[in-house]
Amino acid sequence: MKKLLAIVATAALAAVMAVPAAAQSVADGSAEHPLRVLLIPADGGTESGTKADYAPVFNAITRTTGLNFDLKVGQSYGAVVEGMCNQLADIAFFGPVSYVQAHKRGCAQLLAVGVEKGASIYYAGMFAKANSPIASIKDLKGKRVAFGDVNSASSFTFQIAMLMDAGMDPVTDLGAIRMTGSHASSLAALVQDQVDVASLSFDSFEKAAKEGAVDPKTIKVIARSMAIPYPPLALNSKLPEALKTRLKDAFQTVNKAPGITPDMIRGYGGGKIDGYDTKFSEAEFNVAAEKLALLTDELKGRILKKAAER
Repeated sequence: MKKLLAIVATAALAAVMAVPAAAQSVADGSAEHPLRVLLIPADGGTESGTKADYAPVFNAITRTTGLNFDLKVGQSYGAVVEGMCNQLADIAFFGPVSYVQAHKRGCAQLLAVGVEKGASIYYAGMFAKANSPIASIKDLKGKRVAFGDVNSASSFTFQIAMLMDAGMDPVTDLGAIRMTGSHASSLAALVQDQVDVASLSFDSFEKAAKEGAVDPKTIKVIARSMAIPYPPLALNSKLPEALKTRLKDAFQTVNKAPGITPDMIRGYGGGKIDGYDTKFSEAEFNVAAEKLALLTDELKGRILKKAAER
């Protein structure tokens, strides 16, 4: 299962990036050879979605350092992990779980996490229609549930962990499983009555409400996860040390740099944040690693098999 997912992810990534082999080894931040930034498809997976979320802050880094960046969105979370580990990306925006996956393989190290109101955390949630009789996770037996990407912390991993903590088997107890690939698609499935419950992050829900994709009055929260480390930006481990230091210094101070406006300091979901922390402890991601450990390849395989039966 793991090898199959990796092969599919790599093929999908190659289709997205289409980077000539000769160009892969010379990215140095110049206008001719910009640093390659690969983003997980957190909110829909389109070039105009997640890419637009992070363009402002990378434009700010360009203004303060002179480094240039080429932003692309992977077709899946797994594709971004494979991209980093196959030297197709210099910087990546990961979810906490996909970051742990890449870090364990030795190909990614922390660049920065966003800071908002003094904290670098966010939450996963499970949402239902406001008029639904579903009030908690224990009411999900026999119900249709949408999840995002199988490698997403806040649209899959933490929701599955919450189900298991409640004594439920996500395969035998749920009525149907729908894997949508993204937070936004899971919410859309709920809005369109294709499922009874949608799994996504609170940041994604708030973004959808702000953009008018959903009326928040029509939706209720039935579960909220523990605090999760903020989705990080990561460096390719093989980048030159001098360049790593330059990038870390730039992100740590970008919110105070001359000519940089607060509107340019954005993070996950495109939301405005206070700044970036490049000294965030790797140990903070242990909580994501612990939840990931619950999802064995065997369990993922059973979940994906059930999702394919619909």
